[in-house]
Amino acid sequence: MTDIYQTISEKVGEGYYTEKRSKFLAFAHHVTTVDEVKGLIAEYRKKYYDARHVCYAYMLGAERADFRANDDGEPSSTAGKPILGQINSHELSDILIVVVRYYGGVNLGTSGLIVAYRSAAADAIAHCEIVEQQVEEIVSFDFPYIMMNDVMRIVKEMSPRIVSQEYDNTCTIKLSIRQSEAERLRTRLQNLSFS
Repeated sequence: MTDIYQTISEKVGEGYYTEKRSKFLAFAHHVTTVDEVKGLIAEYRKKYYDARHVCYAYMLGAERADFRANDDGEPSSTAGKPILGQINSHELSDILIVVVRYYGGVNLGTSGLIVAYRSAAADAIAHCEIVEQQVEEIVSFDFPYIMMNDVMRIVKEMSPRIVSQEYDNTCTIKLSIRQSEAERLRTRLQNLSFS
């Protein structure tokens, strides 16, 4: 299993597509939770209250197993699926793409809608900065205060991110490190107990 995946930076990517006077405004956001997704969709529904449809798709997590596509009243699979298709073709995760449609008075038909939503989503992705993200794992370690220097030497050598630390009679440190390095870090820390 690889511990690197692709996502977009925090900067919102904006896209646009127009067909037969219908306007499609697309927005790509970096997200990490379903709650973030719900909050953003609610904001778009409020901001574009006069739009006919607010369709979206999202993909979360390094395994890309948590995803959803929503047509918001458009014919089945003509909006959410093409948006999700663009996310998949770029192999992105931790991303939400919202496409707001203003109806222009002319029906586009199912193939026209698919092209429109796909194009708007692709344009939004084209205006994003694609970045690599590491899958991290949290390693917790409890140790007596006397081992502090040894623990900190390993932290310095392996460069995990310190999430939290408590110093008392028994100290606890929580470290976040690239998933492929987590077992080595855990082993090195546990070996301190026996040296």
